[in-house]
Amino acid sequence: MTPSPLPARRMEAVVIGASAGGVDALIALLGGLPAHWRLPVAVVIHLPEGHESRLAEVFRHRLSFAVHEAADKAPVAPGALYFAPPGYHLSIERDRCFSLSCEPPVLFSRPAIDLLMASAADAYGPALVGVLLTGANEDGAEGLLRIRQAGGLTVVQDPAEALVATMPRAAIAAHTPDFVLPLRDIRALLLQLDSAHAH
Repeated sequence: MTPSPLPARRMEAVVIGASAGGVDALIALLGGLPAHWRLPVAVVIHLPEGHESRLAEVFRHRLSFAVHEAADKAPVAPGALYFAPPGYHLSIERDRCFSLSCEPPVLFSRPAIDLLMASAADAYGPALVGVLLTGANEDGAEGLLRIRQAGGLTVVQDPAEALVATMPRAAIAAHTPDFVLPLRDIRALLLQLDSAHAH
């Protein structure tokens, strides 16, 4: 697949969704990113309900910039990685602050990738990058479509590389993503977008 040209506009945020196999994929994607990383990154990974999330802890050891569990009403700050806390939906309001809610699960998931992506698409419009990784259900396909409709950039992990291809395949069936790439190329793309952001 020929890569689409990079957008000339500055990107302002990245949202990432993953399910089965997602922690390892995310470590491959984000581990060791540079300390001067600028873009805020918000992540939903499906975890069993009631399961204590140690994601922030795990990633703090692998990154040289801030890693947080997203807190209600906290502003989305640049140069930080945020994880949705288990058992709560995470969304980004138009004032670029996080919002947590206990609404019913979407596609059996809370937090749901679709909700984070759709809310971020409303908040950031064409300045948003959406990335969907490995996973065993269809959560994220609709959210990525919303990012595309808002003019944002959509990136899907190559289903051939994904531990579980259901989620990337569902996203590709819902719309034609800007990029379908293996993790190492998604990482290179994010680094390129982030360095463009710095100018």
